[in-house]
Amino acid sequence: MALDNPAFSNSAFQDPKAVKTYPGGRQAAGLTPPPAQTQFSTAQHAGTDAAAQAQLEGMYAAPAAGAIETDRMTVEDTIWKTVGLFAVLLVTAVGGWVWTMAPVTAENPTPSMAPWLIGMLGGFVLSLVVIFTSRKKVRPALIFAYAAFEGLFVGGISAYFEMIWEGIVLQATLGTLSVVGVTLALFASGKIRASKRATKVFMIAMVGYLVFSLLNLVLVWTGVSTNAFGLLSEKFMGIPIGLIIGVLVVIMAAYSLVLDFDSIQQGVRNGAPRQFGWLGGFGIMVTVVWLYIEILRIIAIVRGSN
Repeated sequence: MALDNPAFSNSAFQDPKAVKTYPGGRQAAGLTPPPAQTQFSTAQHAGTDAAAQAQLEGMYAAPAAGAIETDRMTVEDTIWKTVGLFAVLLVTAVGGWVWTMAPVTAENPTPSMAPWLIGMLGGFVLSLVVIFTSRKKVRPALIFAYAAFEGLFVGGISAYFEMIWEGIVLQATLGTLSVVGVTLALFASGKIRASKRATKVFMIAMVGYLVFSLLNLVLVWTGVSTNAFGLLSEKFMGIPIGLIIGVLVVIMAAYSLVLDFDSIQQGVRNGAPRQFGWLGGFGIMVTVVWLYIEILRIIAIVRGSN
């Protein structure tokens, strides 16, 4: 039965078994059309079927539409955007490394902390700008600028730690790549997924860690704690507190990566605009840099306690 509302007069809203349409716009239920009309209708249907089949074959033969053709977010396009951001980070990291080591001589063994501080402050400010402005519009230029500042920070702090503990940067890099690779493999295989309960625990742990980090920073700045890493250098049952907390933070960072991968998948499923791929790359970069710094600090605490 056809619906009375003209908005539903399209055949897509009708039961194809209940209504038969013949040439001329006539509808019939249980009526037999004339033989000539039947032959014409059969030929028309055969032509329609052949055209539909040819169209389907053409669709299968044509290359798959990508992010450029659809202007929609895809996993592949997001990966390339992420690679581009990390390329910028690596270039400025080299610059930050050279800048940090430039003033070091036999008479002056102290490296420059300027790239470390400039990169940290600039990256922090830009990350806030990207997060708040992306609600209205995604600005890739800001995200590229963030990657550049993060490179200065990573290069500067890496060079500083490398001067004290030779080989630590390679160890931290291999550790970071291992965690990212294992997390990505588990997520791709479906063995690990984000859940509301796990995310709630993650958020509580993050708040606790931020409070502890701020307290530890205040103790170091005020001179209450004279250790290089503050409370993290203290030992509990012979084990550095920084090592215990660091392992927990690495686990949190790995779960944060799972949340990043899950968000990208959701964006692709929801047909988000292609520009949102930059936000996906931005989120992954924030997490990976955080993970690298935590692993760098864990190794420094362990090597410094020996």
